[in-house]
Amino acid sequence: MARNSTPVCKLCRREGVKLYLKGTRCDSPKCAIERRNKAPGMHGARRSKPSEYGTRLREKQKLKRFYGLLDRQFARNFADAARSKENTGEQLLSLMERRLDNVVYRLGWAPSRSAARQVVGHGHVTVNGRH
Repeated sequence: MARNSTPVCKLCRREGVKLYLKGTRCDSPKCAIERRNKAPGMHGARRSKPSEYGTRLREKQKLKRFYGLLDRQFARNFADAARSKENTGEQLLSLMERRLDNVVYRLGWAPSRSAARQVVGHGHVTVNGRH
C-alpha cells in the first residue's frame, strides 16, 4: 500500500496551518509553524494571490493531509459524498469523521491520526468482535 513519506512538519508549513500531524508537538513551541511560518523550499516566502483553482487545490490538499488519505481514497469518499442527497461538503466531512482511525484519535487512544491508523492496522481495535 502506498504511503506519503514527506516530512509531516513540511506539510503543515506548506498549508500554513497546524494540521496536528505530530500530536502534542504541534502544541509546543517546537512546532514548525511557530519556528518558521513560511512555506518550505527556496521560493516559499513568495506569496501571490492564488487563483480560484489554487485555492480549491490547497483546501483539498489540506483535507487530505489532515486525515492522512491519498488521492484515490479521497476521491472514493468524495464520490460517495456526492452521491448522497445532503450537502456534499458536509457529507464528505461526516464520512471522514466516521473512519475508524479518526474515531480512535478523537477518543484519545492515540496521539496522532497516523498513530491511530497504525493501531487500527495492527488489529488492536475491534468493532463488533471484528478487527
